[in-house]
Amino acid sequence: MTGALERAYRDERAAVLATITRRLNGDLALAEDAVQDAFVAAAVEWDRRGVPDRPGAWLTTTAWRRALDRLRRDRTAREHLHRLAEPMTYDLEPEPERSSLEDDRLRMLFCCCHPALAPEARMALTLRSVGGLTVPEIARAFLTGEVAMERRLVRARSKVSDARIPFAVPPDERLPERLAGVLRVVYLIFTEGHMAARGTAPIRAELCDEAIRLARLLAALMPDAAEAHGLLALLLLTDARRAARLDADGALVALGDQDRSLWNRARVEEGTRVLDRALRLPDPGPYTIQAAIAALHDQAKTWDATDWAQIARLYEVLATHDPSPVVTVNRAVAVGFAHGPEAGLALLDGLDLPRYQPLAAARAELLRRAGDVAGADAAYVRAIELSGNAAERAALEQRRTTAS
Repeated sequence: MTGALERAYRDERAAVLATITRRLNGDLALAEDAVQDAFVAAAVEWDRRGVPDRPGAWLTTTAWRRALDRLRRDRTAREHLHRLAEPMTYDLEPEPERSSLEDDRLRMLFCCCHPALAPEARMALTLRSVGGLTVPEIARAFLTGEVAMERRLVRARSKVSDARIPFAVPPDERLPERLAGVLRVVYLIFTEGHMAARGTAPIRAELCDEAIRLARLLAALMPDAAEAHGLLALLLLTDARRAARLDADGALVALGDQDRSLWNRARVEEGTRVLDRALRLPDPGPYTIQAAIAALHDQAKTWDATDWAQIARLYEVLATHDPSPVVTVNRAVAVGFAHGPEAGLALLDGLDLPRYQPLAAARAELLRRAGDVAGADAAYVRAIELSGNAAERAALEQRRTTAS
């Protein structure tokens, strides 16, 4: 039973929350309380009556009932009371297919990315509400503590409700001002799916799939925005390698060791076409550059045939757009392959991020290739300590053993 409830929470929560928020005219705080109540009810009811055929529909019905109960208790339900007369069933009929502009989770994206919220609050709230990420996972993405992140989320939810931020895709003339934040959130959702921050499973396929779905909707919504297409291309070209990233025992397989015959060539071809479109549009930016890097990896027939010099040059351009630790670390790895590990290590020397796991892992790999066995071992130990995912830790432990 616990397994069924966990799957429902992982797979259905974001969709149920988006639907209930729409029905409550954007009252995100009440919607979240109602959805949480529905999961508490499921823990009892499903154990007694069995798991329903359509858990998402059951949860939506139950959450809506809980929301109406709260409205009635608070005596603020006048505009909703007519809904109480509607017949309620154990399950719901599927809603009609929605267009891109009417997609509930797309609406939630733009609602949470409203300019009235501070930039980090926008992204954190959307990762929680749309991506379904936990507070520890979001805190990891922002390199901050869990308590501080929980407080930030509470404040953001309250502001959405108190300011009556509309639960709607804004008019066309307002889309560009929110696009950067929305794209960033979709990218972070995919990143968590591509390499989970915690747990035993390194890949969360449902998050990868949802991020790609949202990216497709955004590209359709804004056909002339290069970065909308650039993000979609990046996700497709990266996700194309999913089947080769785990071995038969579920262990992570490094890019250089992957069986490239398992890569999804149809997805590579689609991603390449989308990238070509992004490059033809005005103002391609960081996502388009990253997509070009992913394309170079996907097009190389072998690891040794990878054009590392071109990848290093692209990372240099990317750093002018986004001088973040992620870009700096990835650039250092690329430079290390193109010009030698010492050159890559030189780029990492100025970074002072003692709790940033990718930095420790990159330093370990570069030190190993430079022949510094003791330095590499210490860096591997630190990277393993900072890894929250069991499969990631196991992969690093194996590389540490091989390097020593």
